[in-house]
Amino acid sequence: MKPKRPIELKNYRWKGINNLGRPTSGYMLALSEAEVRDKLKQQKISIKSLKAKKISSIRKQLERIKAKDITLLTRQLATMLTTGIPIVQALKLVSDNHRKAEMKSLLLSLNKSIESGTPLSIALKANRHFDSLYVELVASGEAAGNLAGIFQRIASYREKSERLRTKVIKAMIYPCMILLVAIVVSYLMLAVVIPEFEGMFHSFGSELPWFTQQVLSVSHFTQSHSLNIAGGLFVLIITLKVLRSRSSRFRLLLSRLSLKIPITGKIMSKAAIAKFSRTLATSFGAGIPILSCLQTSAKTANQLHYQIALDSVYKDTAAGMPLYLAMRYADVFPEMTLQMVMIGEESGQLDDMLNKVATIYETEIDDTIDNLGKIIEPMIIIFLSLIVGSLVIAIYLPIFNLMDVIG
Repeated sequence: MKPKRPIELKNYRWKGINNLGRPTSGYMLALSEAEVRDKLKQQKISIKSLKAKKISSIRKQLERIKAKDITLLTRQLATMLTTGIPIVQALKLVSDNHRKAEMKSLLLSLNKSIESGTPLSIALKANRHFDSLYVELVASGEAAGNLAGIFQRIASYREKSERLRTKVIKAMIYPCMILLVAIVVSYLMLAVVIPEFEGMFHSFGSELPWFTQQVLSVSHFTQSHSLNIAGGLFVLIITLKVLRSRSSRFRLLLSRLSLKIPITGKIMSKAAIAKFSRTLATSFGAGIPILSCLQTSAKTANQLHYQIALDSVYKDTAAGMPLYLAMRYADVFPEMTLQMVMIGEESGQLDDMLNKVATIYETEIDDTIDNLGKIIEPMIIIFLSLIVGSLVIAIYLPIFNLMDVIG
């Protein structure tokens, strides 16, 4: 069964008569025609014509709901519910002050569902922007009559997860940018700069140094096959994407290989453990049964390698094994994590211990990323110096030889 396509935002042009009997018109960004009709009805406008038009891709991206928008919504709801504002009024207040049309549509839909008697958790479940953890936590808050506290917990969890994700992305971007710069500089030297000197080298009428000959050979290869290389890389990328989308074994292989990359692999591994610990602590601390917590943690794991390991932890725990032993048999968790989970289980403070584990790894990631520049910068300078320096030497060697002959 194919997943349903998400409803797209459209620009609705309307014409009608206002409550004073005067003709009026305008446009409205919305997800459905029914939403536009409801809003115009509230404004006491009698609709005469209503047409939907597609919006541009740029506008669609600007109006699209992002993970940060849901986190901000959660924090706003937590703050308003804590002050005693009812959930319906809180959703309306956020909607009235939000600039994104898609978010306004989402909040209107949630409000209508709640007003019709649907529990908030069920209304959230019907929307793709709220994951299973979010829905389960809200359901537990509804059952306990503590929605404000649950929204506070969810907001803190999401804010910490987003900070962690931002740090990991930052750690990935830096080496990639440096590698890209090195490739571009090398290509320009071989394809543009070296050929300019080649004619001058031939005019010397003497045999070129061996090193210069090798660099010229590489330059000729680059000029002749650069399009083939670019095409080959493009085909390789498309092939990898297709394999990744169709083969779970290939996805697992890529996941495991990514964790073995020097420096960044350790960061991703620590990030996966930190997210698992934070997710499990948040859901378990909210009163959700441990097996449901493990299922949710596995679903929210970004790394397939850890997702499969968490599935095995869930099965072993369901069979009656203590959590720390199930994690040990999964063979992906460091000893420190296992010891802290064991202490948490035995003392009845599992959520506190898991939060401490998450904090430890998040701190380690912070330190690694802060020191990443200090570690990589000398390597980058040496690497670029070797590449550019070698090419410059290859250019000037024939000139130095010629000067020696003249001398």
